[in-house]
Amino acid sequence: MRKLEPRYFAHPQALVDEGASIGDCTRVWAFAHVVKGAVIGKGCNICDHTFVEGGVRIGNRVTLKCGVYLWDGLILEDDVFVGPCAAFTNDLRPRSRQHPAEYPTTRLQQGCSIGANATILPGLCVGRWAMVGAGSVVSRNVPNHALVVGNPARFLAWICSCGAKLDFPNGTAALCACGKPYKIKPDQTVEEMPYVS
Repeated sequence: MRKLEPRYFAHPQALVDEGASIGDCTRVWAFAHVVKGAVIGKGCNICDHTFVEGGVRIGNRVTLKCGVYLWDGLILEDDVFVGPCAAFTNDLRPRSRQHPAEYPTTRLQQGCSIGANATILPGLCVGRWAMVGAGSVVSRNVPNHALVVGNPARFLAWICSCGAKLDFPNGTAALCACGKPYKIKPDQTVEEMPYVS
């Protein structure tokens, strides 16, 4: 029986362990290492010098820029962007050669972006279409559509899924320049409203 060729691209100097699952049209570039058990979706771009541990789950159309290491417990949903050298941790009290029985889940929800050199502490959630500024240290959950910056990362503004800042002139509703409408919910978080033509 003829062996099926993978339907993804792996650079000759990439290391993809047998038992890793990689979706169609994904590109794995030089010096990247994808460990057995890791799951990567379709249409992803895994750049040079990246590492994906075996317990990591990555959705579709995700971009990992150079120098990103993903450890067990990380889940990246569809359309996530991770900038160069962003750091993720999975142990709140690390000691050499001591491993927790179970790693906390860190979830990057659909469409969020993590800026270059940002650090994300374990067990947190970065919400849908949120953005973490370059160099920020995230020590608590980030709401959907929030832009957070600094150390520790703090809320700066609400943003559209297109990335533009949202202004709420009447305090409750906003219309982005791209045409998407938003509202502030009673819990003071933001959600996209259905588009009505």
